[in-house]
Amino acid sequence: MEVAANARNPAAKRKFDDAVSNGVAAPADVDLSLLEAIEKSQNAVEALDLRALKKHVLSFERRLKDNIEARLKYPNQPDRFADSEVELHEELQKLKVLAGAPELYPDLVNLNVVPSIVDLLNHDNTDIAIDVVQLLQDLTDEDVLDDNDDSARVLVDALVDNSALELLVQNLHRLNDSDPDENAAVYGSLATVENMIEVKPAVAELVCEKTKLLKWLLGKIKVREFDSNKQYASEILAILLQSSTVNQKKLGQMNGVDVVLQAVAMYKSKDPKSSDEEEMLENLFDCLCCLLMPLENKERFVKAEGVELMIIIMKQKKLAYGSAIRALDFAMTKYPPACERFVDVLGLKTAFAAFMGGILRGSRRERLLSKFVENECEKIDRLMELYIRYSDRVKAETERLNQVELDDLEMDEDEKYNRKLESGLYTLQLIAVILGHLWCSEHPQMRGRIELLLKQNKLSKKHIKDILQEYHDNIGDLDGPEEKERAQTKIQKFITAL
Repeated sequence: MEVAANARNPAAKRKFDDAVSNGVAAPADVDLSLLEAIEKSQNAVEALDLRALKKHVLSFERRLKDNIEARLKYPNQPDRFADSEVELHEELQKLKVLAGAPELYPDLVNLNVVPSIVDLLNHDNTDIAIDVVQLLQDLTDEDVLDDNDDSARVLVDALVDNSALELLVQNLHRLNDSDPDENAAVYGSLATVENMIEVKPAVAELVCEKTKLLKWLLGKIKVREFDSNKQYASEILAILLQSSTVNQKKLGQMNGVDVVLQAVAMYKSKDPKSSDEEEMLENLFDCLCCLLMPLENKERFVKAEGVELMIIIMKQKKLAYGSAIRALDFAMTKYPPACERFVDVLGLKTAFAAFMGGILRGSRRERLLSKFVENECEKIDRLMELYIRYSDRVKAETERLNQVELDDLEMDEDEKYNRKLESGLYTLQLIAVILGHLWCSEHPQMRGRIELLLKQNKLSKKHIKDILQEYHDNIGDLDGPEEKERAQTKIQKFITAL
């Protein structure tokens, strides 16, 4: 630790750290067993109760007062307030013992010490601020707060009310990654934010509303070189986006779609070098998929040539191959312009790369349907193979549920339907929808192939119709009544055609 005036003096910092950590240097012939005993006694966990808590808080407040007075009295003489800084550092270290008694957090809040602790994130001495980051990280640690939900919420509410989010993010901007202690404090700050979100999910939107954390995180993932904090930044960004449409839209307005695309583009022709880097890449794609949920961000994705980038990644067949497909799925869902761009830039050729073959001229729909005629309808063969496989799975699950129903009268139809979905019914329904599309094309070769394969497996078109009817009857209205009606009308068209 160092005082402000010695911020650029490593030697002074080392001397100060030695004084805090080691005390007076021990002679070479000191009994090692004695030193070990002393160390164990220093590390012993203090049994905490309300009385001990008040003692810790009072001692901390005194040291804080001494430091404030010394700095005000001798603002230009660091050596005059250095001792008070050391003592304040020691008190902050002692407060970490509070993490061992989370049930006392409400008492800690009632003692009104949280504002004093949080304010130290603004301390002129960066190392004091780092001490506070470490303390907050310890107090909000997931393992510490486990089974102490009420106490955890009291503490997090107090931290939010006393501007901890704002000060944590402000402090991030003055921390230097090249300094080991400050680099660790960056990680600790992000960990504290994550811990607070775990206790109170609303913090995810609050921290983006009240601070510039999103901007800072974007700056982190822009950096080409990989490090642990870039990895953690990608993880925190994904957490902030996962459950908040507000954050998704806000990041989109900050050019976030383009920044995330640039970050994943670094891996279009190369694989990550470590498991940690792999995790970061997956986090980045999680961010991208979350960003692609609002309609306006899908538009930004297409304009930023995101479709083309995903196709390039797919062609390279590197580690990000599957993630690129997932991103395209999010981009094209309920957004025709992305689908059209995908077809126009020969995305179908890449999607059907395993089967080879050229792209025929004609409308986008015709070009898609033509893929199912290639090589003697081999894609329809594969489609029917999957249909039979999942049909058998659903049949087996249905029979099992019918047997269970005899012993468990409480199982209702909704629960049975959900069990069937989990066993593969949803996949079977999607395959049936594709078959319905193909049948409605009125292409004689495709129709003939479907009928032949059904007959070979002792099935009829009625089997597909029954699957489609069940799908039709269970379409929900999550996207609104109009979307539900539109979807049901399309499925009914397939049923009628069959």
